[in-house]
Amino acid sequence: MTIAFAEVADRVYVLRHPLLDVNVTLVVGDGAALLVDTLSTAAQAAELAVAARQLTTAPWTIVNTHHHFDHCFGNATLAGDLPVAIYAHEETARLLADDAPGVRRRAYEEMLPTERALAAELAGTAILAPTHPVHLLSTVDVGGRRVDLHHLGRGHTAGDLVAHVPDADVVVAGDLVEQSGPPAFEESYPLEWPETLTALLRLTGKDTLVVPGHGAPVGVDFVHEQHTGLTALAWLIRDGHADGAAAAALAMRSAYGPAVALPAIERGYAELSNRT
Repeated sequence: MTIAFAEVADRVYVLRHPLLDVNVTLVVGDGAALLVDTLSTAAQAAELAVAARQLTTAPWTIVNTHHHFDHCFGNATLAGDLPVAIYAHEETARLLADDAPGVRRRAYEEMLPTERALAAELAGTAILAPTHPVHLLSTVDVGGRRVDLHHLGRGHTAGDLVAHVPDADVVVAGDLVEQSGPPAFEESYPLEWPETLTALLRLTGKDTLVVPGHGAPVGVDFVHEQHTGLTALAWLIRDGHADGAAAAALAMRSAYGPAVALPAIERGYAELSNRT
């Protein structure tokens, strides 16, 4: 399998890996580069490195948008033996440093029913924790290009990080925005996610390109539509909780469908009942 980056803006490139349709973004400056997310395994990350080296020989900084395996398990391979800075939100950094076995186990269990070969690779993948925790905002100089790393609030996870490349008008959203499938709610904060997307939209203009965690890059209209859907779900959860509706019954009423919505409803109910 040959994977390659495609240029989506001035010296900003996106690689869509066919397994899980996950995105990696490469920003190239003068004598420096930045990789946003690192794929799932050492083998995938090695292929990613080859693809990136077709475009730049510069040393790179790494950013993890969150702690899920398909966005950060390639860290160790891409850092190699060099002292590479790896940025992530402080909660992501904490999980990958303090609970690496748990993160690895959950990844294995998630993939085992459908991707047994990937699950086996995940079980043996070395996890390299981020070195530069981000609280709310950090700015990285990528060879004269500014990249702002924002934690805008909780949504897909507690530690979502967004990379904004102002001179290219690109926002790398991680799994706060999903194009190739519905949002994933298993570790989400569905009552807060809409406001986090509102904050993300404040970084955009009418022509901004948004790189989702999975799928094709999108425009701001797509993000507005996803915001509308997440807002409707948040209100469904609040109203259902107030009415005492069973989570499974409420999930049947969600536009996302019961299988997708049920984890969100259960997490929202737990929050509203002060169980999180």
